[in-house]
Amino acid sequence: MLTPGLGRFLLSPLLCLMTLATATLAPRTLLAATVAPLTDPALTESADPLDSPYPAPWAWITETQATYAAKKQSGLQYYRTPALLSPDGRYAAYSRIEVRAQPNSWESKVLSVLFLENLATGELQVIRAQSPIAQYLERAGEDSAEMEGVISVLLPASWSPEGDKLLARQLEGALNSSDISDYGVVWHPQEKRAETLSALSEDDGDMSATLLGWNQQAPEEVLFRAGVLGEEENLWVSVHPQGGASQTAMETTPQTYGRLLSRSWTGAQSIR
Repeated sequence: MLTPGLGRFLLSPLLCLMTLATATLAPRTLLAATVAPLTDPALTESADPLDSPYPAPWAWITETQATYAAKKQSGLQYYRTPALLSPDGRYAAYSRIEVRAQPNSWESKVLSVLFLENLATGELQVIRAQSPIAQYLERAGEDSAEMEGVISVLLPASWSPEGDKLLARQLEGALNSSDISDYGVVWHPQEKRAETLSALSEDDGDMSATLLGWNQQAPEEVLFRAGVLGEEENLWVSVHPQGGASQTAMETTPQTYGRLLSRSWTGAQSIR
């Protein structure tokens, strides 16, 4: 069972994930040297639970869980995301997502590891969020029965224009529940240091946040959309890594930088 500090993520198999109504977003901005758009159906045709511009492979996650539920079996499946190349071509960031499936979805886990590769040296850095569920997973262990039913997925979202910082999306919550939200993670490759950002406070109750990108009007800040799942009214919140969150105008344009690149190992990978 999760600790009281994670009360908003208590498991509830009677609830279902709902799609957050969105404000109009500008298309994702990629550099001129970008490769062709992604054609992976697990990403392009997947209904992300928060309607994120950086979608998790939700169709693959739900289909994987449904397959093991139908067989009444447990198993492990991996999915590797396309790489997000830095504007200077020095780094590539990609995630390995795993579904630890059980016959009952509220006993399954959806976890990930985010890697950053130095393309010149081959050095790999492992990036971790310090959000509530991510921290609890680190303390309790990924195999802990206390963590059954959790989602904790960290995905690359955007580089800074100079390529010296990576912005990542931490999606976390509970399977079969509307308790799900985004955090932002800003990674500094040279310092190997992460900053975890939240657009919500403990007083925000049932609200969820969706990471949008860098704030065009305040380039050091990260932009989120915040609201209650299923309701049309949303707020846009800008968060500074060294400070607090502030509400901002919905006309603010989120900015993203980098190149998406599919590799031979991108996509689903069967394990057992």
